[in-house]
Amino acid sequence: MKILIESQYLPSVAYFTLIAHSDEVFIETNENFEKQSYRNRCEIIGPNKIQNLSIPVHHGGRKIPIKELTIDYKQKWSNNHWRAIQSAYGKAPFFDFYGDYFEQEIKADYTTLFKLNSSLLTLCLKLLKLKPSLNELPEYSKIPPAGVIDFRSQIHPKKSLDSLAWFQPKAYHQIFGKDFVPNMSILDLLFCMGPDAEQILYRSSVIIKKN
Repeated sequence: MKILIESQYLPSVAYFTLIAHSDEVFIETNENFEKQSYRNRCEIIGPNKIQNLSIPVHHGGRKIPIKELTIDYKQKWSNNHWRAIQSAYGKAPFFDFYGDYFEQEIKADYTTLFKLNSSLLTLCLKLLKLKPSLNELPEYSKIPPAGVIDFRSQIHPKKSLDSLAWFQPKAYHQIFGKDFVPNMSILDLLFCMGPDAEQILYRSSVIIKKN
C-alpha cells in the first residue's frame, strides 16, 4: 500500500498503524501549516489524564509552508515537554530503554518544525522496526499521484476516532487510569509495550495486511 500523509509531532498510534501497513509513505512537504492540528502537537496520558503537548511556532496568522515554519525557542517548550513525558512515563516498563533517544531529539534545537518531526519519525520507525520507503512529493496537489491513498488531515484533534473506519485500536496496558484510552502519541505505546508495540499496530486496523 502507498499512502500520503502530513508531518506530525510524535504522531498517534493511528498514524503509525497506517505506516505499518504501507510499503511506501509520502510525507506532505508543500502544504501550508494548519493550526490546531497534530502537526505541532501530540497527546500523552499523565497522572491527570490526557495532556496536550504543543510546540510554539512562528506564523503570525500567515500562511507558511510547513517546511519553512520555524520553532519559537523563546518559550521553554522542550524542557516542559520532556518533564511532562518523564512524569507520565518515567515508571513505564520501557522508558529506560527508549527515553534517552527521545530526550536527545526533543532538546536538539531543530530550526524548523518539519525537521524535528522528520527526525522523530525516523527514530520511531527505527524503534518500531518498521521500514517503509519514505518519500516527499515535489509539489502540492489536492489529488495524490495514481496508486497513492490520501490520508492527509484524517487524523485530526477535531475529528472523532469513529471517522477512521480503517482504525480499530487494540487495548494494551497503560500506566494511568483503569479505562484504556486509545490513539495516544506513539510514546504511550512504545514506553508501555516496548518490542510488542509493532504487533499492536498490525492488529489495530481492518486494512488488509501486506504479503
